[in-house]
Amino acid sequence: MASATSIQAATAPRTDYRSAAIAGFVGGNLSSFVKWGSEIPFPPREAGRISPPFAILKAVGLDAEAMTYVFTGHVINYGVALVHQGFSVFFGLLYCLLAETVPLVTLGQGLAFGLVITLLFHAVLLPLGGWAPQVWDISAQEVFSEVLGHLLWAWTIEIVRRALLVAQPDS
Repeated sequence: MASATSIQAATAPRTDYRSAAIAGFVGGNLSSFVKWGSEIPFPPREAGRISPPFAILKAVGLDAEAMTYVFTGHVINYGVALVHQGFSVFFGLLYCLLAETVPLVTLGQGLAFGLVITLLFHAVLLPLGGWAPQVWDISAQEVFSEVLGHLLWAWTIEIVRRALLVAQPDS
């Protein structure tokens, strides 16, 4: 017959921050490319307006225009790419680490998290910083693009989190 200690150990929720951090790092990187990919059919800004990462780089005094490299004949702004990737990795890590102790963060397979991040940044922080227009000053198409992109972004992080944590044996 099993002891109370072994039953408790077998039924206690697993908290594996190492695996969660790995999932957050991998999911954050992968989801960044998913978000960028969603912007090809649904551009997130009206033509001619700079992106929030570009505006942030300029606001902190960096020469964002000079942060470029050429790939297959296309000029790529690595400064914007690094801000975008860094955002995604940071929030991928946050999401996966929080999911270990606050399972509510995974509501709707991460879609609620994606919506909260979209609202927090695009309706509050970016306009407050002067890096993007107020949400009521942008088109419905821009709102659609940002919401869809961030939902796919967050869902990708959750898919990676589940895949990597399920692959880990219980301790």
